[in-house]
Amino acid sequence: MTVHLQTRESTETDTGTDERLLQAIASGARPEPPNAWSSTMAFASRALLRIKHVPEQMFDVTVFPIIFLLMFTYLFGGAIAGSTTDYLQFLLPGILVMTVAQITMYTGIDLNNDIRKGIFDRFRTLPIWLPSALIGALLVDVIRYSMASIIMIALGLMLGFRPEGGLWGVGFAIVLVLIFSFSLSWIWTTFGLIVRSEKSLMMISFLVLMPLTFISNVFVEPETLPTWLQGFVNSNPISILATAVRGFMHGTGTWQQVAGVLLVSAIMTAIFAPLTMYLYRNKK
Repeated sequence: MTVHLQTRESTETDTGTDERLLQAIASGARPEPPNAWSSTMAFASRALLRIKHVPEQMFDVTVFPIIFLLMFTYLFGGAIAGSTTDYLQFLLPGILVMTVAQITMYTGIDLNNDIRKGIFDRFRTLPIWLPSALIGALLVDVIRYSMASIIMIALGLMLGFRPEGGLWGVGFAIVLVLIFSFSLSWIWTTFGLIVRSEKSLMMISFLVLMPLTFISNVFVEPETLPTWLQGFVNSNPISILATAVRGFMHGTGTWQQVAGVLLVSAIMTAIFAPLTMYLYRNKK
């Protein structure tokens, strides 16, 4: 009897849905297009489903942070700081910045793949807010960046990392990393619309990110570098972010450091977000 009732309720529901559909078709009224929020969330859901069905793409935010932290801590800790534990206190905030910055390139790679597969052109024909396809993917990337940050900090705590800034300092440092990474991702979406293959985009991203991350204060204090190199290191966007993250994790952060990170992030977004949208609308 229970099965009979469930079947009848299901039939009534389907009938009601069919009647509403027929009424909508007969009226001739066009449905309202989705608003910016709903379309953005729809594309964010699409990106989450892609992670669900291809979970191995999360290796860059789960395995790589662990490898980087262990490798650099135990390879360079004794030589640079005389102790791996002491070096870990300096290194972890910088490695966090470096790791998250390097995985921002995958936003552009995913967009480039959509272009090659033809999905990109289909999205542009939909009656939606055009930036939603990009912003939805970028919002899911923020989740990926958060996962990488949490994994790295958790591993650091197990290895002996002790942030003097406490929970609030670590949380605020992660927020700065997410803001910066979201802004940096716009650069790779721009290149994702320009280059013709994901291999080309990866090569460009490595050519940009490798010098920025290694010629910075991620691994060593700028004072230990040659004088002619210190100017570049101190003005390097990665160094600006690493200094702020390191400061807030250890309880010495200043609002001037926050302002520096926000300024760099605003400049990247102001330049590359409009450029991305222009290319997005006009790409042939």
